[in-house]
Amino acid sequence: MKVLVDGDSPRNPADSQFEMEGWVDLAPFEKLVGMSIIEACDGRAVLTMPFVVKLSQGGGFLHGGALTALADTAAAMAVKTCLPVSTPFATRNLSMRFLAPVRQGTVTAAATVKQIDGRRYLVHVDLQDDQDHAVAEFTADFRLLRPATGVCGDAESLVAPAKPKTEGRY
Repeated sequence: MKVLVDGDSPRNPADSQFEMEGWVDLAPFEKLVGMSIIEACDGRAVLTMPFVVKLSQGGGFLHGGALTALADTAAAMAVKTCLPVSTPFATRNLSMRFLAPVRQGTVTAAATVKQIDGRRYLVHVDLQDDQDHAVAEFTADFRLLRPATGVCGDAESLVAPAKPKTEGRY
């Protein structure tokens, strides 16, 4: 990823202010908090993020928002591996269950696409500290903004019959 302007510039969607090096790549925010992609293929993604002081909450633990951002990014990367390049999609719903505080080290988020139902992708993410302790569980519901022309490598078993649209604008 290359930032083409001062990173503190207001976002202007009409201008090309940054370039991603590929479909599965980190955006400016994800780079800012130190995320790294370890693996991303076939409906699965593993990302890490170091716990640095600027990600602390008032009690000195890793901020829950930072953990949630890591989980959501890992989930999105897993979905991206199932789709043709540039297929637009968005997180519609997410749920984070915190299990233990992170006091130091690196957090790993392992995301797996669990179900594909028409334009809806359901993803589960397990988050662990560098001592292999579970620190959180995350689930998310993603929605394609238009139908995709391909699916995950071996995701046929994940595909459920399409249902009529009954929810929101996505």
